[in-house]
Amino acid sequence: MDFAKLDERRLSIVSRVVDPDFLDLPWDVPLIDWTHPRMATVARGLSRHTVRFVRYDDQIFALKETAQKPAEIEYRILRVLHDDFALPTVEPTAVVNGRTTAANTGPSGNAAQALGAVIITRYLDFSLPYRYLFGSENSEPYRQRLLDALVVLLVRLHLHGVVWGDCSLSNTLFRRDAGSLAAYLVDAETSESHPSISKELRLNDVEIGCTNIAGGLFDLQSEGRLPVDVDPVSIIDGLRRRYNELWSELTRVDEFDPSERFRIDRRVARINRLGFDIGEIAIERSADGSRLWIKPIVVEEGHHHRVLLGLTGLSVQENQAQRLLGAITAYGAWLEATEHRKQPTAVRAYRWLSERYEPLLEM
Repeated sequence: MDFAKLDERRLSIVSRVVDPDFLDLPWDVPLIDWTHPRMATVARGLSRHTVRFVRYDDQIFALKETAQKPAEIEYRILRVLHDDFALPTVEPTAVVNGRTTAANTGPSGNAAQALGAVIITRYLDFSLPYRYLFGSENSEPYRQRLLDALVVLLVRLHLHGVVWGDCSLSNTLFRRDAGSLAAYLVDAETSESHPSISKELRLNDVEIGCTNIAGGLFDLQSEGRLPVDVDPVSIIDGLRRRYNELWSELTRVDEFDPSERFRIDRRVARINRLGFDIGEIAIERSADGSRLWIKPIVVEEGHHHRVLLGLTGLSVQENQAQRLLGAITAYGAWLEATEHRKQPTAVRAYRWLSERYEPLLEM
């Protein structure tokens, strides 16, 4: 959509959906003053903009009021991140421009006043603000995994050449997804997409995030929602260290002979020791060898035990289950590289069980 062709004096809704069309909302009223029946209350983080939520049947949408240009830029960048790169972000739905207050035709004769643009995104179901989760009661077991989820999000953005620009607790949502823990970007107003990202831009983005998150943690402590014995500076140092470790491990390219399957196992084990699970592993054949690519995820307690039990029937403790699932993933990647065909998860598990695990037990 070419936003420049839109008439700024007339209401325009550029939307990716036909239903709802959002035409029944009071666009001639400032967002902060809305009292419409469709208004919904959901968990949300802090925002420097006015943000309201509306419900259409079982769908909830977030509406953020801002200036026209930032709204158009954010809509475009969210479409790139969500549609083109399949990154964990909220889904952009529409942009509303040309809003004005209703003209007063009475004796005072007040002319219509311009109102801000609104960007509409689909609310992320079953999610909670990262800031809320970090400061809730009994949150200590989650803190490290939540920080790891944020680290994974930053690394994934940077791998795609995306500078977030405003990483913070308030600009992140968190949810469980099939046993994994994921952080989602919800505010891309300051984000930029590049063909590639320089080390300077990348590290500056990390430092902005560290500064913002530290400020959020100190705010939580001042509100009494975070124990005073929790050291935000130590947490930020850990976040920075985890980012550097994961970036290094994921961006290093291993060249190896297909017969050296043990090198895949070692790479998976290093990722696991960093506290991350393997969401996907791929081997690309090239003229001068093979290249290894890995996608990390963060999982909650008991996830590996449940997955391994479902795939193989083996019931073991969580840490052992994680190692065995890593072995299954690595063995499946080796099978694909040597047999030149995709191996579904169930087939990977069965072949590992019958070709590796059971023969080892028999020995």
